[in-house]
Amino acid sequence: MNKSPTSGDTPQALVDARIAELTDWRGPMLAKLRAVITAVPGIEETWKWNTPVWEHAGIVCTGESYKKAVKLTFAKGASLKDPAKLFNSSLEGNTRRAIDFHEGDPVKVKALTALVKAAVALNKAKAR
Repeated sequence: MNKSPTSGDTPQALVDARIAELTDWRGPMLAKLRAVITAVPGIEETWKWNTPVWEHAGIVCTGESYKKAVKLTFAKGASLKDPAKLFNSSLEGNTRRAIDFHEGDPVKVKALTALVKAAVALNKAKAR
C-alpha cells in the first residue's frame, strides 16, 4: 500500500483504502471477512504494522493480503478450539494460527463468527 498512516487517517479509512487497492478477488474477500469480524459485538478495528487488526481485550486477528491469499492470523489461535477446521496455515506455531483464503474459497460465516467470539472470550479471560 502506498498510503502511509497519518494522524488524520482513521483505522477504518486505512482498511477501506487497503480493500480498495486490492482490485482483484482479494478486495471483496477482505471486505467480507471484515464484515463477519466486525459484526461480533465489541470488536474494535485498528491499524498496526500496515495491516488491518481487529481487537477486543487484546488482538483477536490480523488481516493480511498476499498475492495468492488473504490471511487471517489469530493471535492466540493455538489456544482456540476449531471444530470446523478453519485453521489451515501456521499450524506448527505454539501461539498463532491462521486461515488462508484463496480465490473462490467460501467464507464459512457461522464457523468464523464462532472462532472470533472464542478469541474474544479467551482475551477477556486472560485479561482478568
